[in-house]
Amino acid sequence: MTESATPSRIILIGPPGAGKGTQAARLAERLGVPAISTGDIFRANVAQRTELGQQAQRYMDAGEYVPDEVTNAMVADRLAAEDASAGFLLDGYPRTEAQVAELDRMLERSGASIDVVLELTADTDELVTRLLGRAAEQNRSDDTEPVIRRRLEVYSEQTAPLVTLYDERGLLVRVDGLGTVDEVTQRILDALG
Repeated sequence: MTESATPSRIILIGPPGAGKGTQAARLAERLGVPAISTGDIFRANVAQRTELGQQAQRYMDAGEYVPDEVTNAMVADRLAAEDASAGFLLDGYPRTEAQVAELDRMLERSGASIDVVLELTADTDELVTRLLGRAAEQNRSDDTEPVIRRRLEVYSEQTAPLVTLYDERGLLVRVDGLGTVDEVTQRILDALG
């Protein structure tokens, strides 16, 4: 792929434990675009006590999902930042078909569109092993195998429609997320190139 054809607006999709955060950081650095994680956006808005952050905090404190309108507004604000004007890598957004539609509208207003959707795939049993290891390292006793398996089921249920939608648009590229960090990074770069 020539330099001018290098994707610069990327969505990274993958189940918990597939290494999205690690790969997002590596890929963003390689491409010279910011890695934008909704978790980071939430934490930054809460820490800065923005109006959106205070709204999100109320939902998070109650153990509820932050509604799409709050999430969408935070993402729109972040995508409008100077460092995202030439491109970005989204990690954790969109998560629903409604968020896909809103992201399309956001980008359309600026004359942009998504270049590629990278799906990191991984065997469920391997992911469970990884997440149980991470839970032990971080002393997260609430991350038991049944809880982890349920999170993976929910991810699969919620993400399957998005994967299908982006595949139908011809934007989906699947990459095996298992192996060393370097092996997975190389697979992603090969898939983009």
